[in-house]
Amino acid sequence: MALVRFDASESSTGQLSGRSRSVAAGQHPRHATDLLEELETVVQPVGGWPGIDLIAVGVGPGSFTGLRICVATARALAQALDKPVGPVGTLAALARGIGEQSEAEARPRLAVLDARRGEAFAALHGPNGEELWPPLVTSPAKLAERLATLPEAPLAAGSGALRFRDELEAAGAEVLPDAEPAHRVSARHVCVLAEAGRPARPESIEPIYLRPPDAELWLERDTH
Repeated sequence: MALVRFDASESSTGQLSGRSRSVAAGQHPRHATDLLEELETVVQPVGGWPGIDLIAVGVGPGSFTGLRICVATARALAQALDKPVGPVGTLAALARGIGEQSEAEARPRLAVLDARRGEAFAALHGPNGEELWPPLVTSPAKLAERLATLPEAPLAAGSGALRFRDELEAAGAEVLPDAEPAHRVSARHVCVLAEAGRPARPESIEPIYLRPPDAELWLERDTH
């Protein structure tokens, strides 16, 4: 989740602040316990919540637990504080980061996240940010088949692009070097897209999962 403060004298997103928490190997993510604490830290430099004009939230695809907690928190804050909230697709934010690379000029941008289970979340955006492929979940082999039909090689990034680099590059995509920050979804890009989009009613915002959670699959398996 990201927060935006607008400056009327500027044509782009105003003051931005981002924080991240790493998780040690073997530990579980701490979304539920740390998110509100981190948000309070971020809003302090602008005078607290009165200085925030828009709550931007990434709605996925991504991890089930993280999405549920972030979307629920954004909805609750928007309702409690009477703030507009802007939902942003995770892959769209990732594609925007790819577009800032010098190599991306006039080229399609392929955003790929590691979806686990040997699959990838992917979306293809054009040089101007337009969506060419809507978000999908697929195997690296099927994604490679789709890439092979493109008239121009896309520039790819994301955790899935790193994991499936060999398959994507064999199909013609160019994957950014491992150390490039464009492989991570940036709160700044979430904010920029939320500012450019339309706020939504808090109750209307739902996570984009693209597939059933593991718990549902296990339940279905156990009942057969």
